[in-house]
Amino acid sequence: MIVIFATPEDVEAAFYEAIARADLGALMSVWAEDEEIVCIHPTGQRLVGADAIRDSWRSIFANNPRLSVRLSRGVRWSGMLLSVHTVVEMLYIGDDRKPHGPMLATNVFQRGASGWRLLAHHSSTAAEREATEGDGGGDRNTPRTLH
Repeated sequence: MIVIFATPEDVEAAFYEAIARADLGALMSVWAEDEEIVCIHPTGQRLVGADAIRDSWRSIFANNPRLSVRLSRGVRWSGMLLSVHTVVEMLYIGDDRKPHGPMLATNVFQRGASGWRLLAHHSSTAAEREATEGDGGGDRNTPRTLH
């Protein structure tokens, strides 16, 4: 069964929920059916294509089956067919309530025949100062539309 995501926010929520459940099938279902989908982990490893991404997440889940990510300070740009979200991620592993991070992530979504899908996820460690300073004012969670 193919899940149709109505919005980029739905895809993003499903992506992070799949991580929290260590559900590889659900995690892979959010990705676009494109040979050149890209995932870049905080380690700097660049993965291209579904097979490389699946293998990487399988390994992550085998070593850390209880992960959760909390997002904050999202900035979103949305158009008819493409949406880009940047967020601050805080990672929690197992029962350890001490956050790992902060990390900066960029998620790129594309709308196609089967709804919105993830094209690219890029997460990298952030300088502590970057993640705790003000974001320049304004409501950063307000979606913006590109014309």
